Amino acid sequence: MCYAIPGRVKEFVGAKHAVVDYFGEERKAINELVNLKVGDYVYAQGGFVISRVSAAEAEATLATWKDLFFELQELDARSSQLTPWGKKRFDRVRALMEAAAEGRVLSADESAYLLRIKDPAEREFFLSAANNLRQRHHSNSCCVHGIVEISNYCSEGCQYCGISCLNTPLTRYRMSEDEIFAAVRMAVEDYGFKALVLQSGEDPGRTIDELVNIVAEVKRRFGVLIFISFGEVGALGLSRLYEAGARGLLMRFETSSPEMYARLHPGCRLEDRLAELRRANDLGYLIVTGSLVGLPGQTTEDIVRDLELARDLNVEMLSLGPVLPHPRTPFAAVPRPSVEAVVQVLAAARFILPAQVKILVTTGLETLDPRARREALMAGANSVMLNVTPVEHRALYDIYPGRAHQDDPLAEQITVTKALLESLGRAPTDLSVNV
Repeated sequence: MCYAIPGRVKEFVGAKHAVVDYFGEERKAINELVNLKVGDYVYAQGGFVISRVSAAEAEATLATWKDLFFELQELDARSSQLTPWGKKRFDRVRALMEAAAEGRVLSADESAYLLRIKDPAEREFFLSAANNLRQRHHSNSCCVHGIVEISNYCSEGCQYCGISCLNTPLTRYRMSEDEIFAAVRMAVEDYGFKALVLQSGEDPGRTIDELVNIVAEVKRRFGVLIFISFGEVGALGLSRLYEAGARGLLMRFETSSPEMYARLHPGCRLEDRLAELRRANDLGYLIVTGSLVGLPGQTTEDIVRDLELARDLNVEMLSLGPVLPHPRTPFAAVPRPSVEAVVQVLAAARFILPAQVKILVTTGLETLDPRARREALMAGANSVMLNVTPVEHRALYDIYPGRAHQDDPLAEQITVTKALLESLGRAPTDLSVNV
């Protein structure tokens, strides 16, 4: 759970964990702060205590939140009830929902059944069931993370991506350290973000030493959970970035098929990508990964294997989105998948992945249709990511054309997101209530 409201330390469990109380709900979080005591107020994110907060500030925030906290939970509980369909029971979906709720791992055939549902009434019931599972496992928590795109330089030749080295006309940028710290300061201090992703292409102009310094300085200055997304940095790079303060890794494996991966990334191997993700997991990183929907030649069985691979990688958050080929790449003619196809995979993921996994509504899905964010949140998703990159750089991070929120001021993104989440009964849990 990642409520961006203060919790109070109730007790310690062993040498590393604190039990944090939120209005009677208790969550356990890894504590890396020095001299933390029972009774202290803290912010916790992604299972980590990230900062202390004064009693005066905490109690003022909690007073504002108290009634809203329970009102939102009640609204979400109502909106996540199963869609009634009269005499239509859709027994197989119902049985699979209960199996998933009990923690049983679905077979490949059972997972494929969910992905092949075509009847509109059964599909609506299936999406409703995925949302019901989400509410059972996560209550109304919806993580809202920010992302800062610090560079669009990339040495890789991915066949669909607009910032790959193949897109030679693209104007490149690399934010200075001062620009990065200014963007983080704004996100954390002005807008209340408690979790941020620092992202770039595989930038040959920035060394591991420089990335380590950036992460360490962000960690030193700001109480924020840091995710990194710099591509493959190797075992030593992962270790050093973790020591500097990074606690999450965002890196998609994109497909579970080695052959398909080789077509997407000429000269690269899926096994190397998976080895990097497994090394990160062993080091203690929170793993955010997933696949692409709509790859040429992709089958239902491929998608099932993709979701099973995510499960096997101990994923903390699933990042699954559509293929959106950039027009200046070899995949330019590959058609985009439909919103309905992507949302159906997200809903199936809620059945297939472990209960604790968060499911992200990606910007790519919102780019297909702005209404897709709401549809995905009502089909089992419970995380969104807002772009806190300075506006002057966003258009140059041109991974695909027409990217959602590319020109939206951060304050507007927050206002729209909070209004949507609160209309659904979700707690926008990585943003300050005062925003």
